[in-house]
Amino acid sequence: MIPLKPQVAALQFSKLVSSVLAAAVFCFLSSGCSSGPVMIAPKVSSSAQRLGEVEGSGAGMLGLGGTAYYFIPMGLNSRYERAYNEALSKAQGAKALTNVSIEETWFWLGIGTLRQVKITGEAVK
Repeated sequence: MIPLKPQVAALQFSKLVSSVLAAAVFCFLSSGCSSGPVMIAPKVSSSAQRLGEVEGSGAGMLGLGGTAYYFIPMGLNSRYERAYNEALSKAQGAKALTNVSIEETWFWLGIGTLRQVKITGEAVK
C-alpha cells in the first residue's frame, strides 16, 4: 500500500466532510413541514350574546423516527382548529369564542409524541 501525501489526504478528507455536510443540509431542508396561519378566535362585538363557558380539545402526533428525530406529523397542524370547532359545537348557536385560553400538553409514546391542546372560552352568538 502506497502512503498518501499529506496534501492529498487533507483534500480527500475535505471532500468527505463537504459531502456529508451537504447531505445533512439537504435532509434537514427537505424533511420540514409547514402550515398556513390559523385564526384561533375572531374579533367579537361587545353586543354579542354570551352563551357560557365551553371547552374543546384536539390532538395530533409527531412520530416515526428516533427519539430526538420525530418528523412525521399526524393530525398535528389541525389540532387547534379541531379543538376550537369542538368547543363551538358545545354551545347551541355559537358563532365564536371570546376570552380564549389555550393549554397544550404532550406525552411521549415511544414511537412519537402525542400533542394535545385544550381551548377554553366563552361562547357568543
